[in-house]
Amino acid sequence: MSGNEFDLVLRAGRAVTPEGERAVTVGVRDGRIAAVEDAGAALEGARTVDVAEDEVLLPGLVDSHVHVNEPGRTEWEGFASATRAAAAGGVTTIVDMPLNSVPPTTTAEGLRVKREVAEGQVAVDVGFWGGAVPENSAPGATGELAALHERGVFGFKAFLSPSGVDEFGHLTPDLYRSATAAIGALGGQIIVHAEDPTLLDSAPQAHGADYAGFLASRPDEAEHEAIRLVIETARRTGTRSHILHLSTATALPMIERARADGVPLTVETCPHYLTIAAEEVPAGNTSFKCCPPIRGAANRDALWRALAEGTIDCIVSDHSPSTPDLKTDDFGSAWGGVAGLQVGFPAVWSEAAERGHSLADVVAWMSSGPAKVAGLPAKGALAVGRDADFAVVAPEASTTIDARTLQHKNPVSAYDGRTLKGVVRATYLRGDRIDLDKPAGRLLDRP
Repeated sequence: MSGNEFDLVLRAGRAVTPEGERAVTVGVRDGRIAAVEDAGAALEGARTVDVAEDEVLLPGLVDSHVHVNEPGRTEWEGFASATRAAAAGGVTTIVDMPLNSVPPTTTAEGLRVKREVAEGQVAVDVGFWGGAVPENSAPGATGELAALHERGVFGFKAFLSPSGVDEFGHLTPDLYRSATAAIGALGGQIIVHAEDPTLLDSAPQAHGADYAGFLASRPDEAEHEAIRLVIETARRTGTRSHILHLSTATALPMIERARADGVPLTVETCPHYLTIAAEEVPAGNTSFKCCPPIRGAANRDALWRALAEGTIDCIVSDHSPSTPDLKTDDFGSAWGGVAGLQVGFPAVWSEAAERGHSLADVVAWMSSGPAKVAGLPAKGALAVGRDADFAVVAPEASTTIDARTLQHKNPVSAYDGRTLKGVVRATYLRGDRIDLDKPAGRLLDRP
């Protein structure tokens, strides 16, 4: 290092650390944070970066719920475009969902194919979830779950209602219990799309441009009752269980009671549930369609209270893109999914700041929270020993989102035209500033 103590030294008048926001001098060595000192500390580095006065140094954000779709539906999104979008949004680690790609990540062979196509084209670090489907979840047929666990997936995703793609089937309650027990025996975690199919089938079916009709087709009760099954199964098996994309506040009391009882349960929600209300969705604009759905303003307020109280552990994008032709103006037939990976931070920060929350709160929800849920001990904090992953943000600067200029493969976004506060000006991975044209991310295994 030519006599320099560190590879990189960053000096920031404002930084979010586990101890709170403060002025720091950070030393990076061999891709890890080697020192976090007070401002003015005389650290020497081969490179020095002075964070501007209007900027704040954050740990890199972690998004543990991203649908990359490659291979098989790469025209929807791919590893190159998704990870460039992540980096542009201050996200330094993503965990890829096991469906919407073909083959899905439900077998060791599916994981091998997925890793093979991702290698060499990722701009940020990427881990992988496995999938629990009928073929690998029945008693006596769980060998592929064990094989995926051995090969380093971070856990297993299951649907309790149809997933929307034929190659990733949903689990009946009995199959869900079987899969959860098998995953628990491996020491693994199950993550769950929780909507009850019987209640969905009995609800009025969505059609046309009316968002209220779509909302009625995915009632709170369907989500609530499926979460009840998740809690009861986690209580009985002791398997770590995670509720994906919570949209209904009706389940919060049940979740609070389960956690108070020591049930191993964690919960996430998403930026679109926190920043958009059903009353605001324009007729026929299916860029807002997702499952479970964006609900009303009062429900949104309750989700924010649950975040503040710690009932909800983290905020992740559930980035679920598609080609524009699948986003017709019919809420019944259009593809369901919000593309929001790049704009998650400004969307959440804009709303959080209005509600009196701090950048430290947002870091807890969008960095350390998802890192803990996924099991990424090297990520999620500006602290000694962690990976030197950083986002440099200008919290008071604003930008108007233009879907055509996002790094996402397709110009479809529920945030198109919205002016948001919080601009990501630079993103660092293991101490190197990310160059979107020179992918240097790594494929991660479960520690």
